[in-house]
Amino acid sequence: MAGSAHGHTPAAWTGVTISFIGFCVAGVLMVANNPLGFWAGMGIVVLGGVVGLIMKMMGLGKAKESDEQRELRESAARAQLAS
Repeated sequence: MAGSAHGHTPAAWTGVTISFIGFCVAGVLMVANNPLGFWAGMGIVVLGGVVGLIMKMMGLGKAKESDEQRELRESAARAQLAS
């Protein structure tokens, strides 16, 4: 999994960081019995997903693998296992 660079992009890091902050805000305000603040925190969570998606569309995320790239990767893995 480490070789695939899954999620190692500015879009992923930014989206997850914003969502994490939103979960923290929502958790603290839920314990503090503040429903409005809780939902504001959940809004921050959604905002993190939107920001990550926009950044990915701007080219800051990982591009989808084409069928040709997938076939080449799989054949290289088979060759490595055979040797």
